Amino acid sequence: MLDHVIFKANDIRGIVVGSAVQWDLEGARALGAAFVELLGPTEFVLGRDMRTLGRELSLAFADGARRAGASVVDIGLSSTDQLWFASGQLSLPGVQFTASHNPAEYNGIKFCLADAKPVPSDFMERLRDLADGIAIGEEVLGAYREHDCLDDYAAKLASLVPATGERELTVVVDAGNGMAGHTALTALAGRSLNIVGLYLELDGTFPNHPANPLEPENLVDAQRAVREHAADLALVFDGDADRCFIIDETGAVVDPSVVTAMIAISELEKHPGSTIVTNTITSWGVGEAVERAGGVIRQSKVGHTYVKALMAETGAVFGGEHSAHYYFREFWSADTGMLAALHVLELLRAADQPLSELAYDTYSRSGELNSTVDDAQACMDRVAEAFEGRGEADRLDGLSVRNSVEGWWINLRPSNTEPLLRLNVEAREQQLMEALRDEVLALVR
Repeated sequence: MLDHVIFKANDIRGIVVGSAVQWDLEGARALGAAFVELLGPTEFVLGRDMRTLGRELSLAFADGARRAGASVVDIGLSSTDQLWFASGQLSLPGVQFTASHNPAEYNGIKFCLADAKPVPSDFMERLRDLADGIAIGEEVLGAYREHDCLDDYAAKLASLVPATGERELTVVVDAGNGMAGHTALTALAGRSLNIVGLYLELDGTFPNHPANPLEPENLVDAQRAVREHAADLALVFDGDADRCFIIDETGAVVDPSVVTAMIAISELEKHPGSTIVTNTITSWGVGEAVERAGGVIRQSKVGHTYVKALMAETGAVFGGEHSAHYYFREFWSADTGMLAALHVLELLRAADQPLSELAYDTYSRSGELNSTVDDAQACMDRVAEAFEGRGEADRLDGLSVRNSVEGWWINLRPSNTEPLLRLNVEAREQQLMEALRDEVLALVR
C-alpha cells in the first residue's frame, strides 16, 4: 500500500500505524525495487531512526532492493546526518528511514545520491509513479551486510571542529527520545563538558514531548533545565537529530538565523570570500553579517534538496535555514545539527562572554506560524493583492513581499511536509513585525 499523499517535495512521510495507515511493508518493498530501478545502484547504504516499524519497514525496503539486484549496507540505528556521513564515507547512495519531527504514528524516508548529494528535483514523482504496480523479483540477488559507523561519524565531526581550550561548559542535551540519544554522548565526548541529559532513551512514541523544536512548548523542559543547573547553553534536537536548536544561559532561544550568522562568520575566517547559502526566509541579518565578513550570500528555496543543490552549484562553504538545518561543505554539503552544535560550543568556549551576548540579534521575527487552510493558493493570492505596491513581491518560494526601505519582509508558503500554510515575518522594529504578522494572519485565517 502506497497512498500518493506520502510523497512530499523532498521525502516520504506518512502514517504507518492506527486506523488511517498510508503505507505499509509491501509498499516499502515496492519502494525498494523502484529505487533500484530508478537510480540503478549496485549498492547503497541504509539507516533508520527509532520510530515505530522502522526496522521492519527498512528491511522490507532492503528486500525489494535486493530482489532488484542491489546490495545493502545497513548501518542500523542512525541519525539522518550519520546516514549522510555513511553515504560520503562509502561513496554510496543513501536511504534513511525517518519522519523527522512528525508525530509518532508517522514514518518516512529520506534519500541521497552517492557522497550525500541531493536526488534530482523530480525524483519523488518518478519514484511514486514507478512504485505503483512494480513487479518484485522472485529471487534475492543483492548481498546484505551491517556496518557500524558511529565512532567514525564522531571522529569526522571532531576533525572538523577540534576541541579547544580547557574551559568547562555545562550543557543541557535534550534528545526528545530521538536519535540524539544515540549519537550525542559519542559526538560530544572529549570536550570538557558537564552534560545534563534529557530524554536520551530512544522511544519512537515520544513520551515526554514531541521531537519538534520548532514548537516553543517542546523547548520548555530544556529551558527549565538550563536555569536549574546554571548551564551555559542547551542543545535541543529533533527526532532524527539532523536539526539542533540552541538555548542560551538565560533560557532564551537563540534564533537559527543568528546561529547561521555565527557559524558563517567562523567559516569565512577560515575560507575568506566564500559563498554562504541561506533560504528565502532566513533573516536579513545573516546576509548583512556575511557581507561585513567579506562573503557572498546566495538564497535558495526552503528544503534540504534545494539548499544542497545551490551549495554544489556555487561551491558554498556553509548554508543555514531558519528551521535549524545547517549545511557544511566539509561534510559533503549535507546538513548536520551535531556539527553546528560543536561550532557553537567552541565559539562559546573561546569567547569571554556568555552566549546571550555572543549571539547578538538586530531583527524581530515572528517565528514560523502555521495555518490549516482549504486553498493555500487562494490565501497567497489574497495576501498578494492586499500588499500590492507596498514592497517587492516574488513567488520564488510561496509568496514573499520585501520592503528594504522600511526594513521588513513577509513570506507565506505551503509546507513541503504537512498540509499547512506557513507564515514568517521579520522587521527591524518589534511593533512593526507584530502589525504585519497580525495583518497577514487575519487575511489567511
